[in-house]
Amino acid sequence: MNKPVMPVSSLSLKLPAGGGLIESYRLAASRTFPARLEGTLNRVAFSAAHVVADPLADVDPWLASAIDWDRTIAFREHIWDLGLGVAEAMDTAQRGMGLDWPTSLELIQRSVRAAKARGGALVFSGAGTDHLAVEDAKSIDDVIRAYEEQIVAVEKAGGRIILMASRALAKLGRNADDYARVYNRVLSQVREPVIIHWLGDMFDPALANYWGTESLDTAMDIAVGIINANAGKVDGVKVSLLDKQREIDMRRRLDPDVKMYTGDDFNYAELIAGDDRGFSHALLGIFDAIAPAASYALSRLSAGDEAGFHDVLGPTVPLSRHIFKAPTRFYKTGIVFMAYLNGHQDHFTMVGGQESTRSTLHLAELFRLADQAGLLSNPEMAARRMKAVLALRGIEA
Repeated sequence: MNKPVMPVSSLSLKLPAGGGLIESYRLAASRTFPARLEGTLNRVAFSAAHVVADPLADVDPWLASAIDWDRTIAFREHIWDLGLGVAEAMDTAQRGMGLDWPTSLELIQRSVRAAKARGGALVFSGAGTDHLAVEDAKSIDDVIRAYEEQIVAVEKAGGRIILMASRALAKLGRNADDYARVYNRVLSQVREPVIIHWLGDMFDPALANYWGTESLDTAMDIAVGIINANAGKVDGVKVSLLDKQREIDMRRRLDPDVKMYTGDDFNYAELIAGDDRGFSHALLGIFDAIAPAASYALSRLSAGDEAGFHDVLGPTVPLSRHIFKAPTRFYKTGIVFMAYLNGHQDHFTMVGGQESTRSTLHLAELFRLADQAGLLSNPEMAARRMKAVLALRGIEA
């Protein structure tokens, strides 16, 4: 398993290379990963999962979302088969960028039902305040009530909670006391321990100065203080700051019973591997795009084969850094493009028309990097689909 199928691929296609140039690109030797988890895992690993749009629905994408529910749930089955958990209705599912709260709740309900039908597959779901328009949020109490409403809905569906960062709180919260008031109140009411999500403003500009300060050092102090004070109600913390040293510093300060879930799509391999003082678990958007490789790499790590872990996961990092490059909030386009290339959906159409957020050059480089990391499950199909997208954008095979 996971050996080159052939030394050199015979597949090639024309790709844009910048400066108006077109190059002939020959695909690398392919790699094959198991379709199901082989072995065990010694890290808790979630994939934040995307939604599959319905391209035939009669809706205006900027104004309304239409979901292909069968394909969306089938993708979650794929994630669960690989031994990974699903982080549901998060920013990877275009929460706040095309997916509203009513549709998010339906997604959560369907996903939780599907997980239960499998005997309890791992799924946590996002609860936030996004049904409360930022301009309508007038007080901290408004924020608390909004959180409570979504928490009740997720728990009623039988779901576990990821407590998402709140745009309304970012607007209204002035200091540590405001944030402590919200989180202490909300955490006191949850049925089961939650995962707290600290999402940086590179993912969502509306979350600038979260925790009530411009200083990331001070924000870290505030967050750690609130989390450790509520450790019995917190399963873990997902940090999405794309700053590995801050993540390492934070995980060393957390209560021993609180997990660190890396959200660092730039440095996840070394953070998951860890050091002699600890390691991070994973809750990553990139795991949507690289799930088979991630599952296999994690199984090698659990078996004590750290070299094998890095051999598989290391080559995926350049792809992830490309997909998550600034403006980072547009990373969902690359995630869905990978799903299209690998046959998890038959079209490159996204909720909110977000397929338009990345350039043809960006998609071409994504294809190269995915190929070089051995992440194209069916290279012939991937090349054919890449050609179709390029033809639509004026580049004929």
